[in-house]
Amino acid sequence: MSEQARFLSGSPMRHITVMSLASSVGLVAVFAVDFIDMIFISMLGKSELAAAVGYAGAILFFTTSFGIGMAIAAGALVARALGEGNAELAQRRATNALIYGVLLGGLFAAVVWSNLATLAGWIGATGDTLDLTVSYLAIIIPSMPLLLIGMIGGAILRAHGDAKRSMWATIGGALVNAVLDPILIFGLDLELTGAALATVAARVTIAAIALAPLIRVYGGFGRPTFGSVMPDLVPIFAIAIPAILTQLATPIGQAYVTRAMAEFGEDAVAGMAIVSRLSPVAFAILFALSGAVGPIIGQNFGAGLHDRVRATFKDALIFTAGVVVVASAILFALRGPLELLFELDGQARTLVFLFAGPLSLLFFFNGLIFVGNAAFNNLGHPFYSTIVNWGRHTLGTIPFVLLGAAWFGAQGVLIGQAVGGVLFGLLSLWLAYRIMAREGAAVPHDPVKHQMSVFRLFHNRRY
Repeated sequence: MSEQARFLSGSPMRHITVMSLASSVGLVAVFAVDFIDMIFISMLGKSELAAAVGYAGAILFFTTSFGIGMAIAAGALVARALGEGNAELAQRRATNALIYGVLLGGLFAAVVWSNLATLAGWIGATGDTLDLTVSYLAIIIPSMPLLLIGMIGGAILRAHGDAKRSMWATIGGALVNAVLDPILIFGLDLELTGAALATVAARVTIAAIALAPLIRVYGGFGRPTFGSVMPDLVPIFAIAIPAILTQLATPIGQAYVTRAMAEFGEDAVAGMAIVSRLSPVAFAILFALSGAVGPIIGQNFGAGLHDRVRATFKDALIFTAGVVVVASAILFALRGPLELLFELDGQARTLVFLFAGPLSLLFFFNGLIFVGNAAFNNLGHPFYSTIVNWGRHTLGTIPFVLLGAAWFGAQGVLIGQAVGGVLFGLLSLWLAYRIMAREGAAVPHDPVKHQMSVFRLFHNRRY
C-alpha cells in the first residue's frame, strides 16, 4: 500500500509543491479559456454581452459549488482509506461518490434550469442582458452531470497522489474549449451561444479523460448494488453536505457583490467580470492548493501521523504567501497590456487597475481560508468550513461592501469584499491550529465513525 499512500513519507513541502503546480496547470488552462472567452466576447463590441457573461458567471459558480462539495467528499474519504491501507474500501467509496454525485447533480441542475430567469433577475440582470444571460445558461446547465463526473474523477485521482493525470483531464477540456470558441463565436457567428456550446464540449472531454486512468490504472469502479451503495451514504454526505454548503456561500456572496456593482452601471459589471476571470488565472496555484493539500492531510490523518499533518499545514501557509507575492507583482507589471487587451476605460479600467497589484495582495487571506477548509474537511470537522465560508461571504462581505460602495463607489465594492476576507482568513487559521492540537492529543478514533456522529448530531439539531 506504500505505493498508493504516497504522502506518508517524504517532504510535505515537496508534496504540496508538486501536487499544487500539477493541479494548477490544468486549472490555469480552464481559467485561461474563461479569460479568452471574455476577450472574444469583448471583441464583439457589445457591452450587454460582456455583462451577461458576468451575471452568468455568478450562477455557474453556484452550480459548480455543488460539484466541488461532492468532489471534496470523494477525495477526503478515498485518501483516508488509502492512508489506512484499505484499497478495497477506497474503490467502493470512489464508486459510490460518483453515483451519488451524478444523480443528485442532475436533480440540482434541473431545479436551477427551471429558475434561470428568476436567479439572473435576483443578481441584477434586466432587459436584453437578462435574456442573453438566460439563453447562455440554458445551454450549459444541463451538462452539470458531466461536470460532476470530471470533478469527482479528478478528486479521486488526486487522492491517489496522481495530480498529473487529473491535470491532463482539465487541459484536454480547455484545449477543446479554446479550439471551438473562435469557430463557434466568430466562424459560425453564434456569439454567446457558441461560447456555451464550447463549454459543454469541454465538459464532455474532461469527464472522459478523468475516468480513463481510474479504470485503466487504479482498478476502475466496483459493481454497485444496494448493499454496497448504502454503507457510504452517511459518510459521503457527512462531508458532502457541509462541503456543498461551504461552497455555496461563495457564489451567494459573489452574487451580492455583482448586484452591488450593478448599481454603478454595466461598464462597472463588465470590469468586475474581467477581474473575476483574471483572479483565478493569477491565483490558480492557490485554487489548486486546496484540492492538493487535502489528500496529503487526509492520508497522514488516516495513518495517525499528526506531526506530518501539522507540518503539511504550516508548509501550505508558507507556500501561499510566496504565491501571492509573486502573482501580485506580475499583475502589477501587466497593467498596461491588460488595458490594451481589453481596451479599458472608465470604471472598467479603474476596477482592473485596482485589483492588479495592491488589492491582489489581500488574496493571501483567501488562501488561509482555502488551506483551512482543506484541513477541516480532512480532519473530520467539515462544518468548520461551512461556518467560516458563510461568515466570510455574509458578515465578511455585505457590511464591508455596503460601506465601501458608500464611501468609494464601484472601487469600494471590491475593497470591501477584500477587507472582509482578512478577518475570516485569520479566524480560519486559528480554528485549524486549534483542531490540529486537539486531534493530535486525542485518543485515536475511526474517522468515518466520527463523520457519522457529526452528521447525526447535525441532523438531530436541524430537524
